[in-house]
Amino acid sequence: MINLENIHPLTDFKRNVKQFIERIKATKSPLVLTVNGKAEIVIQDASSFQEMMQRLENSETEVRKLKLEALQRDIALGVEQLQNGEYTEYDDESLPSLLQTIKKLGQRKLSQEQAE
Repeated sequence: MINLENIHPLTDFKRNVKQFIERIKATKSPLVLTVNGKAEIVIQDASSFQEMMQRLENSETEVRKLKLEALQRDIALGVEQLQNGEYTEYDDESLPSLLQTIKKLGQRKLSQEQAE
């Protein structure tokens, strides 16, 4: 989260670069620079940036791992259902009904997720 005290005009930064850099290093907090009152750039010390990037990469790796595990579980369940004969065969006449059912289930799940 960016502290409101760390938002400054670019012109102030230009005038006091050394002091701002010392402050960023000491606090490890990013600095937001504005141009015409609009946030334009964020300045951060290198070690904090590297730490943030490492956390992001670790999070992305964990998400990929979780997605793969979920996919593997779903595939294993599908294989088990096929082996147990727990499936329905569809043809050209019944396929539209299946697609409609899938669409309704997807919409219901989406509505539930949005309500949470």
